[in-house]
Amino acid sequence: MLLGVDVGGTFTDAVLVTDAGIVTAKAPTVPDDQSRGVLAAVDAVLERAGADVAAVRGFRHGMTVATNALLEGRLARTALCATDGFVDVVELGRQDRPHLYDLARARPAALTPPERRVAVAERCGPDGVEEPLTDAEADRVARRVADLEPEAVAVVLLHADRHPEHERRLGRALRDRLGPDVHVSLSHAAVGTFREYERAATTEVDAAVSPLVGRYLRRLAGRCADAGLPTPEVLHSSGGVGDLEATAARGATTVLSGPAGGAAAAMLVAAASDEPDLLCLDMGGTSCDVLVVRDGHATEVGGGTIGGRPIALPTVDIHTVGAGGGSIAWVDSGGALRVGPRSAGAEPGPAAYGRGATEPTVTDAHVVLGTLDPSRPLAGGVALDAAAATDAVDRLAAAIGLDRDACARGILRVADTEMERALRTVTVERGIDPRGFALLAYGGAGGLHAASLAERLGIDRVLVPRTGGVLSAVGLAAAPRRRDHARTVLLRGDAITADRLRPDAAIWAAGDDDDGPGGARDGTVRMAYDVRYVGQAFELTVRDVEPDPDALRRAFAAAHRERYGFDDPDAELELVTIRRTVVADPPEVRLGGDVPATAAQAGPLVLPEDGTTVVVPAGWRVRRDGDGTLRLDRDGGEPRP
Repeated sequence: MLLGVDVGGTFTDAVLVTDAGIVTAKAPTVPDDQSRGVLAAVDAVLERAGADVAAVRGFRHGMTVATNALLEGRLARTALCATDGFVDVVELGRQDRPHLYDLARARPAALTPPERRVAVAERCGPDGVEEPLTDAEADRVARRVADLEPEAVAVVLLHADRHPEHERRLGRALRDRLGPDVHVSLSHAAVGTFREYERAATTEVDAAVSPLVGRYLRRLAGRCADAGLPTPEVLHSSGGVGDLEATAARGATTVLSGPAGGAAAAMLVAAASDEPDLLCLDMGGTSCDVLVVRDGHATEVGGGTIGGRPIALPTVDIHTVGAGGGSIAWVDSGGALRVGPRSAGAEPGPAAYGRGATEPTVTDAHVVLGTLDPSRPLAGGVALDAAAATDAVDRLAAAIGLDRDACARGILRVADTEMERALRTVTVERGIDPRGFALLAYGGAGGLHAASLAERLGIDRVLVPRTGGVLSAVGLAAAPRRRDHARTVLLRGDAITADRLRPDAAIWAAGDDDDGPGGARDGTVRMAYDVRYVGQAFELTVRDVEPDPDALRRAFAAAHRERYGFDDPDAELELVTIRRTVVADPPEVRLGGDVPATAAQAGPLVLPEDGTTVVVPAGWRVRRDGDGTLRLDRDGGEPRP
């Protein structure tokens, strides 16, 4: 049996993949020690399956430790070592406003204050080492860092992406001086690509979160060993899993660990449902994640942001907004009704959980309007307190001058607007017409809002899998082992040759410390190339192209036309970065067992499912297919067979 456990802001989801099908369970997330919630969810799913722990042969885990640490500012005390003259690179950033029309919006502060930045006397030129880092200088820097008493150190030296010798030497001196309890992140190993700001910011994040991630993962591994469970493999932001110890040493690879499980599951749904183009909505208790699956594959980017900080690592292209079932409704200073981003979380949770909360949430609005039945406990055994939900909504209704039901409907409309904006961000704003997609809804609250959001976007088809309430955990069980490598090469024109584009090119001959966290050592090799026209500031990533310069130009021209509406056949091409990914064959996971298909029913309906509730408005029809997936089709649309 395969076990997948996904930690969310409100619930921890567990799935057990057996020969007979998929068994699911939920347990409340334990904020101060997620590993306790993980083991509780594992116990619940094993009990529900009537299975023994000894039968579990694989355990995949998605977590939010790094994400929460960054968003809440609970980070390891970090020092930064950088080339003399470049110690302030993260604070300077790109010297632009993070939001063009919001003059008051500030960039997040650097994770290392000026007093914990140490200059290193070294300079590595583009053609090799010009001023070698001496042993004496490395020892001086290590002594200076030791005086700062850090928990972690980020080392970011100029040109280390091409010439890492100085970082390696300084890393050895730091480890010798500081001992094994202080984490050291070297930028060439943490990132491996150029652009010193993004490389420095990512390495700083890696250093600041790795001690927390490491402590959590090792604590979890100990509890699993005590329980007789296998050592967990950990999901990375790229959508692949890696070894626990290697991942603990590279905490930045896990900043989108949890949501990436949904991407893996969405690709399973795309294959099983014959819907290769999916617009995905994962609405949980704390937030809502959206992503796009095209031609059966989730969109991937070479880097992203978390909490306003760049992360220059392979990442599933996920956009997140603070609109979940536990998002709190409130009135702003102008008298407008708002929802989120503040959440009631797992404790105390929405007022309807009956744990003393008094502020109304999206869940409370559904209880008031009857779409959530108070007589039916939520997944995880949470009983609903209708009186507490009503009292919370009544207080907000009085403050805003609305009656109870109007206020509850307003909460849901505002939440829908936030999610619609997120869905438009990953489609319309990127030149993608959402009307050609089916909307895949999952997470505990996804089915409650899916049809309403589909109508707003002009989408005619909605899918809600049988395991939709825990679909990200299903994706964990199905995720492949993966290992990522990247090298910046900066080749132009005739220098871009087939030899340099091959998966076995000499640029991959570096040692293991330059490789990504331990994942697949053998498997299918996939190549990607970051390309631009000479003179452009940023590049586009092209994938699934033959290692041939002419094929690369054609693929880049097509990508440039799709993104910008034109291409320039006379412009010289520049190959910036080559990316090599090794992906092992994923475990075989079926989304559902054989279940009787049903005829279409007309809405309005509210369908309680295991782990979620699905709202079918008037003007929609719903049926269940042989995999247990609910398929909603809008009247006037063209239902798929």
